[in-house]
Amino acid sequence: MSSPTGPASGLPVRMPRPRQPGRHRRPEPLAAPEGAPALVLAVPGTPSAVTRGLAEEVVSIARSELPGLDARIGYVDGDGSEFPTLQTVLAHAADERTARFEQARAAGMDVKEPDGPVAVVVPLLAGPDSALLRQVRQAVMDSRVAAELTDVLGPHPLLAEALHVRLSEAGLARADRARLFTVATAADGIILASVGGEEAVQAAGITGMLLAARLAVPVMAAALDQEGSISSVAEQLRSSGSQQLALAPYLIGPEIDPVLVEEAAREAGCAAAEALGPYPAIGKLALAKYTTALGIAPQQPQGTPVR
Repeated sequence: MSSPTGPASGLPVRMPRPRQPGRHRRPEPLAAPEGAPALVLAVPGTPSAVTRGLAEEVVSIARSELPGLDARIGYVDGDGSEFPTLQTVLAHAADERTARFEQARAAGMDVKEPDGPVAVVVPLLAGPDSALLRQVRQAVMDSRVAAELTDVLGPHPLLAEALHVRLSEAGLARADRARLFTVATAADGIILASVGGEEAVQAAGITGMLLAARLAVPVMAAALDQEGSISSVAEQLRSSGSQQLALAPYLIGPEIDPVLVEEAAREAGCAAAEALGPYPAIGKLALAKYTTALGIAPQQPQGTPVR
């Protein structure tokens, strides 16, 4: 047992480390402000157990990055019970905030009536899809809840990193430019498949340039939801000298039927990687959209540099 003047037993006492001064000081860990709006992940597509597992993993990543975060999942095409709709989730968040305020008042606490957004809604989309975003926006309006809707997650260097990883997992790209230099099945041309029409293709093209820099092979974006787009891009890549193509879905997963990706790969005559899914970057980018909307994030998360 120790005394105020030192250890009674002569054993060493662990003292707190002094904070390192100057610009090299380790930053204080960020935590969600008390009473901060909820992060509501708006999940598109037909809900399923797979979709729910993916969304829960994305939310788990966001929570691990920001302790105290109130993160919820709302399904754009939910059924209101097993898969709660976006409107329902927003309404519950609003009701709970009101209940907390009323309980605090009833307990005699001097608290301000809550104002500002109840939630920040983050669409689980890698790129712009006007039809899906209209659905999300309409759901927010129908909820009659004060909520802020963020932009989609991309383009971003972290998505290029995620695409690279998915291609390497499928044996379609080198995992590292310094190691595993020879991969017999590595593609020499990448079709970046998006959904959402021409706007989505242009946005995917920005991430595609980042991916091309990582892989040192040509990357061209095409639309899964535009007839002939995939085959046209495949022809362009082959005519420019690429012989072994690969299709990389610029998709998180729930927003499209996976059969369409398989059909596109057959149309292009090439193999396909998996969709981005719950890659850690997806959770980090969703959180970055949330914290930026609240003004508590000094910068976006950075991608891994090309080796």
